[in-house]
Amino acid sequence: MQADDGKDYDDINVTPMVDLYLVLLLIFIIMTTAAVQGMKVQLPSASKSSAAANPNAPKVQAIIIGDNGQIELNREPVTLGELERRLGALKATTPDLPAVVRGNRATQYEAIMDVLDVLARLKITKIGLATQPAKS
Repeated sequence: MQADDGKDYDDINVTPMVDLYLVLLLIFIIMTTAAVQGMKVQLPSASKSSAAANPNAPKVQAIIIGDNGQIELNREPVTLGELERRLGALKATTPDLPAVVRGNRATQYEAIMDVLDVLARLKITKIGLATQPAKS
């Protein structure tokens, strides 16, 4: 094909074609987002900590066993008999008394078992054993 001045057309004007593609893309985007319908669900709410939710929740009793077998109840040194007597009195007023046992790495296993035996005799079932997270 030749123009009036005798030159050949060797390029095609693609601007209208690109405009058409962009308009079609826009139409498809609008139609697909309008067509997608979600399902209504009731998401669970995050629970607050039990102490924050219930101010009357029993205080966790911290039992620490030192390297030499020294036992502490809430940072107060006690003997095994005193530990049993104090926890027994607390258990009488609070049936679901929680306790956490913390021992050092060098603590004798027998001392930890003695404390766990006292907790078992008092029927304290909410027991936690404090550990450190594993290092990666």
